[in-house]
Amino acid sequence: MSTAVASHEHLLAAHGDAIGAFDHLVRRVQDDQWELPTPDDDWTVRDLVNHLVSEQLWAPELLAGRTVADVGPVFDGDVLGDDPIDAWIDASTQSREAFLAPGALDRVVHLSYGDAPATEYAHQMTFDLTVHAWDLAQGLGVDADLGPQLVSFVLGYAQRRKGMFAASRLFAGPVPVPDDAPELTRLLALAGRRG
Repeated sequence: MSTAVASHEHLLAAHGDAIGAFDHLVRRVQDDQWELPTPDDDWTVRDLVNHLVSEQLWAPELLAGRTVADVGPVFDGDVLGDDPIDAWIDASTQSREAFLAPGALDRVVHLSYGDAPATEYAHQMTFDLTVHAWDLAQGLGVDADLGPQLVSFVLGYAQRRKGMFAASRLFAGPVPVPDDAPELTRLLALAGRRG
């Protein structure tokens, strides 16, 4: 097995774990919990899930070679409708299938900030899903249940890209933590969270 194939398999496994972690939490949301606050600034549980659903809807489009301009504003605003859980299930299934398609990770995707390898896009999506799974768990008052392999994988990526996250302003600035803090604590700190 080539290094590239093994690397792709490891990345796809982490992506699947991240989608699974978020999925497990979304399916637990009760009708009276959608307006609960989360650690993510002013986002409620519904706002957070809406953000993740929108991101999953973009994946098949971007992996098919479309640009942000090609897609337009179709995924702006509320994409959850009357059944947020079903909206998540449909969008995440489509996203996962798009990433698993033969050759998907060998492509170039046209992101809002420019072209990038699909592997970088998959890493970003895995990071986003993992951190936001923790956010959602905090909002719901439950354990995020992020496995150690996923946390380790995403932490490694986040450490290599921490300058990019700071420049993007998508997450709050890093929080200082000891070098020997648990991996989840260090990952969350890079995303501006105290875990």
